[in-house]
Amino acid sequence: MRLLFPTLLLSAAALAGTGFDGTWKTNMESLKTTGEPVVLLLAGGEYTCSSCNPPYTVKADGVEHKVTGQAYFDIAKVKVTGPNSADIVLKQGSKELVRFSDTVSADGTMLTSKVTNLVGVQTVTDELTAKRVAAAPADSHPLSGSWVEQQHVGGDLLPVQYRMTAEGLQMRWNGQSYDAKFDGREYPVAGDPGKTTVSLKKIDDGTVEEIDHRQGKIVDEISLALAKDGNTITVIDKDIAHGQTITYTLEKQR
Repeated sequence: MRLLFPTLLLSAAALAGTGFDGTWKTNMESLKTTGEPVVLLLAGGEYTCSSCNPPYTVKADGVEHKVTGQAYFDIAKVKVTGPNSADIVLKQGSKELVRFSDTVSADGTMLTSKVTNLVGVQTVTDELTAKRVAAAPADSHPLSGSWVEQQHVGGDLLPVQYRMTAEGLQMRWNGQSYDAKFDGREYPVAGDPGKTTVSLKKIDDGTVEEIDHRQGKIVDEISLALAKDGNTITVIDKDIAHGQTITYTLEKQR
């Protein structure tokens, strides 16, 4: 779940450095995920996310249940809302972090997921569709099976700010931030409930590699590549924890 960053606005003077400096907004149409499918099972009164890292199972009774081993949540609540739909709510302590409202098409082939992300200081929304690539087991809810993302059809991931110096890169997104040097050491992401740390390497003036660490493991390898015209950044995020690669384009706002 990455998976994205109110934004502590930098002054115009502070943003007068490199091509990375400024405010950037995700082009939602460019957002693509490839790799391993999302694997779910809703059957026998229980919900299992097999593709989560680590996998977990809770009762699907609309009641909060403890979950262990997850970086971002320790409570899950799953409620079947209809013959083809269900809501999944993930919390860390008393704070709700993410809500998924999932609906499967009448023919069972497509899943629409409306995501409400409350991790930051502003609510982030997303809506995506996914295609079935493995059938639901017999006597299970239609949400069960394997799903591969198709496209993002709505939502707003909020802008991110970058500022590069000769020594490192600063990031600000939705109440989260880091100020990391290009020395390969781990630096904390302030405001991140998953306690992520980042290490950075500057390849050249237009390319930065970021490694994300969580719970003592490398979870993401990210490339940020600035276009020659300085108007876009191509992001390639290798999500090691989930066996997926997420690609998208950031467009310069100012």
